[in-house]
Amino acid sequence: MKVDLKKASLAQFLEFKTLYYDKIDFTIVKSSWDILSKKISLPFVIHLVGTNGKGSTGRFLSHYLNKSKYKILHYSSPHIINFNERIWINGDNISNDLLESAHKFLQELYPLNLLEKLTYFEYATLLSLYLSKDCDYLVLEAGLGGEFDATNVVENDLSLITTIGLDHQSFLGNTVEEIAETKMRSVDNKMLIGYQVYESVYNTAVKVKEQISKERNKNISIHKVLDFDKYDLNSRFASYLKRNLHLVIACLNELKIEIDISLFDDVKLFGRCQKIAKNITIDVGHNPLAAKVLKDEFVNKKITLIYNSYKDKDYEEVLKILKPIINKVIIIDIDDTRIVSKNNLLKTINKLNIINEDIIEIKDNEEYLVFGSFLVVEKFLYLIGINEKQINNDKSRK
Repeated sequence: MKVDLKKASLAQFLEFKTLYYDKIDFTIVKSSWDILSKKISLPFVIHLVGTNGKGSTGRFLSHYLNKSKYKILHYSSPHIINFNERIWINGDNISNDLLESAHKFLQELYPLNLLEKLTYFEYATLLSLYLSKDCDYLVLEAGLGGEFDATNVVENDLSLITTIGLDHQSFLGNTVEEIAETKMRSVDNKMLIGYQVYESVYNTAVKVKEQISKERNKNISIHKVLDFDKYDLNSRFASYLKRNLHLVIACLNELKIEIDISLFDDVKLFGRCQKIAKNITIDVGHNPLAAKVLKDEFVNKKITLIYNSYKDKDYEEVLKILKPIINKVIIIDIDDTRIVSKNNLLKTINKLNIINEDIIEIKDNEEYLVFGSFLVVEKFLYLIGINEKQINNDKSRK
């Protein structure tokens, strides 16, 4: 059935939109922003780029700014359960009413040809830009890219570079250095570089600075966070999040905002190494970098891994990394064309001599890690009938 994009609700509109694509056409979202920019003024823009850690870094920062009485919008992606998770304003996921109001504004603003061409992520980005107009800060998390990511359609005042590794090679480059360059070329003024596994990322930052200076006749400054043990994070958080915290504090220092570590204590990090029961942890990570930090988090333990993977991810490497902590693997069935075939995944599990079970049955005497992607976590939560609010409101899980 054909949808009238000028009259459709946001849910109907997004159902029509392309969620995944083979190549990026930056001109569409650029044309759209050129129109919107004549109607609104943006707040101070903090852009997050990197392979891992963008979501938790952005939420730590947004939570702190909100607690410090600033008006803040945090835009992130993808979501686990509801689209509203992508736009977090002043402490809460956006309401349906506010979303529909913003959607109606864009429907009336844009000609039909742009409404038709914009992708799911591009339209969500434009919604967040419009909704940030009355804020003090916009924390804008890039999707998979950097330079030609939809979030880079606006000038950023400050760029936070989280951990960079191999991922999305078909879009970003075949080496860590190429990927880092693609991401860092989104920088407009100053970059703060957080924890890195690869030293070459820092060298790439210098290279990008020189490129931008020549191409744009503009000076880019670089600050490298060096000490990742200065501040202690509340013990309820996974230890690796401490690295992201230090990048956030470097950002707050740059903004000349007073530091009170206790303000981080009640931040909610949905799906980031989050305990949802005494023996169940969920994590939306999906690549070897994420696997490495989780292996350290469960060191000297044995877990039942509830897992699946996108076919373009290095799932064999992920399972190799996690093998020392795995007791057995249960493949969670997901109906999505991007997911690896079950036979291929089973071949890899057997090749690595990891025990496989077919049925998810939660037992009190076993420790479970649900990991592999946002889709894996979403499906698991659906199967056990639990949502984000129930998780956050149940103090016994913390």
